[in-house]
Amino acid sequence: MRDIEREEDIKILVDSFYGQVNQDELLAPVFNDFAQVNWETHLPVMYNFWSTVLFGSMAYKGQPFPKHLRLPVKEQHFERWVELFVSTVDALYKGEKAEDIKFKAQNIARIFQLKMGILAVQV
Repeated sequence: MRDIEREEDIKILVDSFYGQVNQDELLAPVFNDFAQVNWETHLPVMYNFWSTVLFGSMAYKGQPFPKHLRLPVKEQHFERWVELFVSTVDALYKGEKAEDIKFKAQNIARIFQLKMGILAVQV
C-alpha cells in the first residue's frame, strides 16, 4: 500500500468514503433524505476540501460548519462518520499523509460536535 500522494488519491478516497456513507443505515438518511445532497456537485467540493486540508492546496473556499448546523445529528452520527472515514483510509492507503488525514477528520468531527453542543468541553 502506498500513501496519499496526489489529487487523484483524494478523489478515490472521497468517492469510496461517500459510497459507503450512501449505503450506511445511520448516515444515508441524513445525507440523502434530510439534506438531499446533490452528489454531482457535492463530491467535487469534498475533493477540494480534503485537498486543502491535506495538501494545503487552497482549492476549497467556504465555511463547512454552517451547512452542518441544521442537520439532525447526534454523537453516534459523528462516531459512525469517523469510523467509516478511518476504515476507508486504512483500506486504501498507508503512510504519513494517510495518518494525517485520519487525525484531521477526527479533529474536524470533534470541533463540529463541540460547536453544535453535542460534546461538552473537557477541562
